[in-house]
Amino acid sequence: MTSPSYARRRSIARTPCRRGSLFTTFESDLGWMAASWLDGLLIHLTFGHSSPQAAIAYLAIDHDPADATLAMKKLVKRLQAFAAGERHDDFLDVPLFMTEMTPFQQAVVERCRRIPPGETLSYAGLAAAAGHPGAARAVGRVMATNRFPLIVPCHRVVAAGGAIGGFSAPDGINMKRRLLAPEQAIHQCE
Repeated sequence: MTSPSYARRRSIARTPCRRGSLFTTFESDLGWMAASWLDGLLIHLTFGHSSPQAAIAYLAIDHDPADATLAMKKLVKRLQAFAAGERHDDFLDVPLFMTEMTPFQQAVVERCRRIPPGETLSYAGLAAAAGHPGAARAVGRVMATNRFPLIVPCHRVVAAGGAIGGFSAPDGINMKRRLLAPEQAIHQCE
């Protein structure tokens, strides 16, 4: 039986992946990743999978991959470097497909993108920083359905008091800790 949270993630992933989109899969130190683009905008990114087929299945893509464009190849290299522990890239220049998001969701995503490596924000802190104080639970829903993990570093959003909180990527909280560890080491050295 499929868990409700897995079914929900699959339906969210299915929404933006449509005909005309391009996608690629690639291996990284964080497992297999898959990324899809439409008209030069990143639609979806997933990581932490055991195989390229698992990454494709997560995105619910029903067409064959296309030859990667130069922009796609550059982003793949950047993501592989990030997965290998190089955390100097903020990915702020990566254009995202957000037209299906509400203004609130867009504000949360844009503010989350600006959380630097080695720093975290609570859900309430992110809500306030995005201009919506008191919307911590709604921010949690935006982070739980983040279609651009790593690019929009939802792993840097934690529960009140610094508790790790949840994480919807494969391997859940263990993956979140794995992502935060090298960033905290970088922050301590500065």
